[in-house]
Amino acid sequence: MAIHFSEAELAERRRKTCDAMVRDDLDGLLMFRQESMFYLTGYDTFGYVFFQCLYMSADGTMTLLTRSADQRQAHHTSIIEDVRVWADAPDASPAHDLKAILEEHGCSGKRLGVEWESYGLTARNGQRLQAALDGFCELDDASELVTKLRVVKSPAEIDYVRRAGQLADDAWDAAIAVAAPGVGEGSVLAAMQGAIFEGGGDYPGNEFIVGSGRDALLCRYYSGRRDLDAQDQLTLEWAGAYRHYHAAMMRTLCFGTPPQRQLDLYAASRDALEAVREKMTPGHTYGDAFQAHAGMLDSHGLSEHRLKACGYSLGTTFAPNWMDWPMMYERNPVVFEPGMVVFMHMIIADSDSELAMTLGETVLVTETGNERLSSASLDLVVK
Repeated sequence: MAIHFSEAELAERRRKTCDAMVRDDLDGLLMFRQESMFYLTGYDTFGYVFFQCLYMSADGTMTLLTRSADQRQAHHTSIIEDVRVWADAPDASPAHDLKAILEEHGCSGKRLGVEWESYGLTARNGQRLQAALDGFCELDDASELVTKLRVVKSPAEIDYVRRAGQLADDAWDAAIAVAAPGVGEGSVLAAMQGAIFEGGGDYPGNEFIVGSGRDALLCRYYSGRRDLDAQDQLTLEWAGAYRHYHAAMMRTLCFGTPPQRQLDLYAASRDALEAVREKMTPGHTYGDAFQAHAGMLDSHGLSEHRLKACGYSLGTTFAPNWMDWPMMYERNPVVFEPGMVVFMHMIIADSDSELAMTLGETVLVTETGNERLSSASLDLVVK
């Protein structure tokens, strides 16, 4: 079976989840987040784009409701034994199929947690679920119950994160080797993703970000490609992904002779990166790290050109994005703990001069501070 953790580790994760349910006075949990299913059972699929739910009671009993296309997927990639299938049909009602399963498990009148905050549960399916269970049981928002357990990584998970960091470095080396005036953005992307695949890595949770020219100021993927000019800038954000664990990086490359303004932006981004990293230690909060970012860039006169967040936790995440909880933004009270894996990104977009500068990498929070998961230089690359 394609399971990447020992049965003992998966069992311990489920035990902690059951303890959290008892703490929150829940009799069971309805999981729609693929991350939760993978974390607790090993189950690996993109079938969550359809109605799919893993029920787990507070005593650890589990039943998965999914489609026929994922029945074997569940048996091959997870420790789930009880897999039920709902059939596609014009009058299909998987929410009512789930209710029948919950009746079997004696959930009538019980209090169940639901992962409402889930890409695997659309608003329409959520409404249908609520209607199907109305009067049958009490539903409570438990969207972050498993997520908060996932944020601190085990030694086995950290091994995978380290490998993801190595793959991210490989992708960066490939980008530097390929990117040059006259080369298309697509060739750079192909080299980066190819390096990760050749290293045994996975598809990332979202598309790599690539933008040159004036589009180097963007921090989202968009469709369309251009060739690099002799005088140009190229912003890249990517992640090495291994067993779905991510280690992200971000850089802006320059071509030709960078203007002094862009060199100043680089200096500011590096100062900000170091200031943020100093706060990413046990006892400080995600809000403290953001304030270090904001304070440093503002001191460089860049308050109008920075973002309102500067990073987030990383882990095993599925499409449509690799961002995980929590995020570094103003006054976020979540405290850094050893075992957290966090991506910090300094993004400066000067629309007045149409110049960009970014600098970002992933670190592991340790008992005494933090550790870079990349061995790449932070120096500005000019070609």
